[in-house]
Amino acid sequence: MTIIHKSFPVGPLQCNCTILGNTETGKGYLIDPGGDPELIMQTLEEMKIELEGIYHTHAHFDHFLASAEIKEKTGAPIYLHDDDRFLWDSLEMQCSYFNIEFKPTPPPDFKIEDEQDLVHCDGVCLHTPGHTPGSVSFHFDSADLLVAGDTLFNGSVGRTDLPGGDFKKLKSSIQNKIYTLDESTTVITGHGPETSIKKEMTNNMVIRYNS
Repeated sequence: MTIIHKSFPVGPLQCNCTILGNTETGKGYLIDPGGDPELIMQTLEEMKIELEGIYHTHAHFDHFLASAEIKEKTGAPIYLHDDDRFLWDSLEMQCSYFNIEFKPTPPPDFKIEDEQDLVHCDGVCLHTPGHTPGSVSFHFDSADLLVAGDTLFNGSVGRTDLPGGDFKKLKSSIQNKIYTLDESTTVITGHGPETSIKKEMTNNMVIRYNS
């Protein structure tokens, strides 16, 4: 199985959107379509990927603003961890707070479960609460890749002062689920540059490996 992937910033807050695909089957997944649906569709066509699902690391508006349009164009179902449904349903309020144009988004089609397989790309969903109650990271073993959303950043971690945030849970998620992955794993963060498990275990000043 050969997995291809591409991550690029989209939307008003430049969320990192990721597309992964299996070159043998041509099927794959979209994670965090936070805006710029035309760019996402163009990239899908260039990569020759047929979407099997639209997945979300969490339900802050900047990670799913383009979800409705991508679903309409591709027919792919929307996936979200149920613990973040309250945030998904508050999209209009979130957009108003940031003065972003609100466009209705349909409810998720399926719930993400912890350790749910993403079979087309040798992936697994890891429930990593803390930034939000339903935050999820996606680990793709054969690609040596983790899509962490806003749970872990290059040299930092996701904020926990927003509704549903919990620093103790965030620390547990990072130390017990993320730092236990292979140190060579590349981490695609929710915003900004990528990093690696090894780099964060040794250099992250907020949550160390054994702090």
